[in-house]
Amino acid sequence: MNIKITGKELKATDAIKEYAEKKLERVQKYFESEIDVLVTIKTERNLQIAEIQVNVNSDMYRAVTETKDLYASIDKDIDILEGQIRKAKTKKDKQNKEASIKQKELLNMQPMQAIEKEVIKTAYYEIKPISVDDAKLKLEEKQNSIFFTFINVDTGKVNVIYKLKDSNNYGLIEPEV
Repeated sequence: MNIKITGKELKATDAIKEYAEKKLERVQKYFESEIDVLVTIKTERNLQIAEIQVNVNSDMYRAVTETKDLYASIDKDIDILEGQIRKAKTKKDKQNKEASIKQKELLNMQPMQAIEKEVIKTAYYEIKPISVDDAKLKLEEKQNSIFFTFINVDTGKVNVIYKLKDSNNYGLIEPEV
C-alpha cells in the first residue's frame, strides 16, 4: 500500500500519519493488488477536513469529510470508502455471475439447435366449401394474410390460394389425386 499524506495549512504529524495508515488497513483487505492512497488534511475555520482518495487498477474511490476532530474525519472517510468499495465489488460480482449464467445458457442452447425448425404454434380455423373466386375475395379482405385455405366446391378437395410477390396476382395449390 502506497500512502501519501499531505497537509494544507496543517502539519501532518507522525501520530496522524500512523493513525491514517492503521485505519487504511481496513481498506487494503478488499484488494489483492497494490493500492495507492492520497490523504489530504486541512483546516478551514474551525473544521478539520480529511480527504482520502484510493486508486486501485482503474478504479478510484474518494471520500471527503469535515468535522471538528481530524481523527473523526479520517474515521468517517474510511467508513465511506469501505461502503463504496463493498458496493462496487458486489456490483462486479453480480455482473460476473450474470455473465457466467448467460454463458451457461448459451452452452445449454447449443444442443437445442439440432432440434430447430419444429412446429411451435398451431392455429385452428373452420374450412368452408367455396369457389376459387370467393376464396380470392376472402383473401383480399384479410390484408395481413398471404394465403387462404378452403375446400373447393368444384373438386371437393382442400385448396390454398396465395398472393404472389407482385401483389396483383394469385397462386392456387391443388392436390393431384
